[in-house]
Amino acid sequence: MGGCQAKPVTLGDNTVIGSGSVVTHDISSNVVTYGDPCRVARKITAADKTGYDPTKI
Repeated sequence: MGGCQAKPVTLGDNTVIGSGSVVTHDISSNVVTYGDPCRVARKITAADKTGYDPTKI
């Protein structure tokens, strides 16, 4: 929470935006982003999804 959008932008599917980030441009799908201005830190891969079981939340 606490992020900011400076102008209308498009956020891709399965995207993680870091808290407090200032999004100033479109963000592609399947990436982790953060910062001021918001930058892509890395792509989300299949390895990031291993071991996740939503029924155990």
